[in-house]
Amino acid sequence: MKKIALSLLTVSLLAGFCAGLAGCDIGTSSRSEIKIGGKTMGTFYNITVIGDYPGGQDQLRHEAEEVLDSINKEISFFDRNSELSRFNQHRSTEPFKVSQDVADVVIASIRAGQELHGAVDVTVGPLVNLWGFGHVKPETLPPVPDDNAINAARKRVGLDKLHVIVGYNSAQLKKDNPQLEVDLSTVGEGFGADKLAELMDRRGIQNYMVSVAGAIRTKGLNSRGKDWVVAIEHPTTEQAVGQRLEIPVCTKGQAISTSGSYRNYKIDEKTGTRLSHIIDPATGKPITHHTVSITVVGPTALWTDAIDTGLMVMGSDEALRYANERSMAIYTIVKEGNEFKSHYSKAMQQYLVCD
Repeated sequence: MKKIALSLLTVSLLAGFCAGLAGCDIGTSSRSEIKIGGKTMGTFYNITVIGDYPGGQDQLRHEAEEVLDSINKEISFFDRNSELSRFNQHRSTEPFKVSQDVADVVIASIRAGQELHGAVDVTVGPLVNLWGFGHVKPETLPPVPDDNAINAARKRVGLDKLHVIVGYNSAQLKKDNPQLEVDLSTVGEGFGADKLAELMDRRGIQNYMVSVAGAIRTKGLNSRGKDWVVAIEHPTTEQAVGQRLEIPVCTKGQAISTSGSYRNYKIDEKTGTRLSHIIDPATGKPITHHTVSITVVGPTALWTDAIDTGLMVMGSDEALRYANERSMAIYTIVKEGNEFKSHYSKAMQQYLVCD
């Protein structure tokens, strides 16, 4: 459901990825752990619990997949019977009843869009489709849409056309344009990670890492009694994209997610220009700057998953200014000439130093 391949944010335990990195103390596992994983939302989920889980591994898998199945029934863009799909098929401006979960995700998405001045927009699907990166097969579309097609698609896009109505024990979505559709792919994985974290907390688990694709939540310590660590993939050169340097990030009980563009793009055959799959809602066109990924650390995976896309639209320079003004922890990778260079906000420094 997300805009980024899993490989952009490699989920790793410290002992798992430190091999080969200078100065990294691998050590040995001192506490038992339970691990499960599987498919969800068109991608994968993984859970690591340190110690025991009530009912053991089978119960953990059963309860986790119940949570994820419930989310799919609520916000899946692909399941025509999900709440979100039925709202999208609701070609009317009359309010449409939804669950509180759906309302919460949409509220968070609208808030992120407003905070980032429209740089992230969950209604941007018609433009993503138009450029051949969405649910419409690229072979049915012209290689590069003209301005008339872009302007027509933009009439069906806009957070100002989407409203959430919350009452006592009820929630509704409303659209000003009957053709408006909402795609929560940019935030669904973060929401899923948060819900898995809630499950762990309800079960009294004090030490865990949960992930849905590149959206991750951690709590407590890993099996070595250290902070949980994930690795941001840093491409070295275009010619050696299979090689990677992994930058360790100590999550310190926070959420983390990455938005990136260097793996998902196409080439304009006429101009040779590389077209990113990330669309700027303000222009209706792919981003043109050279930022290839932005990682965000924050309190919830829903928030980091919503914010990272908008920051990618803004680009590294503007994103870093924005983050430093708000003490936000972000890490950016920019293609400068034939090299990829890293930059990070002041608040990110604390997560780049591992004990």
